[in-house]
Amino acid sequence: MLPLVRVDRIAKTFAGRRAVDDLSFQVLPGEVFSLLGPNGAGKSTTVRMLIGVIRPDEGEIAVSLDGKVSGVLPAARSAYLPEDRGLYREIPVLRTLVYFGRLRGLEKDEATRRALAWLERVDLLDRKDERVDALSKGNQQRVQLIAAIIHRPLLAILDEPFAGLDPLSQEFFLDLVRELRRDGTTIVLCAHQMDLVERVADRVLLMNRGREILSGSVPELHATIDARPHIRFNLDEGASGSAFTDDPDVDSVSAGEGAGEVSVRLRPGSAVSGFLARAVGRVPVRSISTEPPRLHDVFVRAVREDDARRGDFAS
Repeated sequence: MLPLVRVDRIAKTFAGRRAVDDLSFQVLPGEVFSLLGPNGAGKSTTVRMLIGVIRPDEGEIAVSLDGKVSGVLPAARSAYLPEDRGLYREIPVLRTLVYFGRLRGLEKDEATRRALAWLERVDLLDRKDERVDALSKGNQQRVQLIAAIIHRPLLAILDEPFAGLDPLSQEFFLDLVRELRRDGTTIVLCAHQMDLVERVADRVLLMNRGREILSGSVPELHATIDARPHIRFNLDEGASGSAFTDDPDVDSVSAGEGAGEVSVRLRPGSAVSGFLARAVGRVPVRSISTEPPRLHDVFVRAVREDDARRGDFAS
């Protein structure tokens, strides 16, 4: 399968600082491709180069559409949801959406039809004549996303779409990302909410200091860092997980989210059965469960290891 977007060894420098350094990746048609990294990793600079706001100092970006290759994303076939929202706050909701639809090449009647259909779907039809700034932040973000995709783009770049949203709104955006993918839209997703990315991304590229440090599917990234599961204990009231720290098979012990919850990670090569036999003899246990490593764990460990290799031990 030919990539929809091919990024080949791009680099960008600002005031002597290398924001993106020798970065390469491909985005395949119909996938959700996620760019992850800590603040200052170069994600936003990479996105700005993808959409043509700035150009790379080195390297090449190629977009393949309809059998033709170009260096820019055509506005009529692409969408961009910026991290910093850009709606006209004093303009009514429907008028705003029709305006953005026409900017993307739709006729007024078609833009109106699509805008009304979307507003009905997101339960905002009765507020179509209200000003954008009369809506809550979550509803404004829904309007912003509709404005970005109203023309049914082939490629959508979503920069921090979950930021500041409550759990229900986050679930709405997750469902919408899945629907866009089912309808053939390729998505480049930048987000800090690792648990949400983990649920929707086909492939992930983790950046640090402008360079790639890991890439692959979520299961592949798990295996790259640590294939060991967490063992999660729910202890009797008043019991402590501190007794686990002296076990020779234990690498780390941490408190869970709820009262009496303790998470234990074993050392490489440890026998889970032997540890569990000792554990239940030391501490009164109500229940035991396991879960695979999280993308959050992969992210934290990979960035710390990369910083250590580069000599930044303060990270």
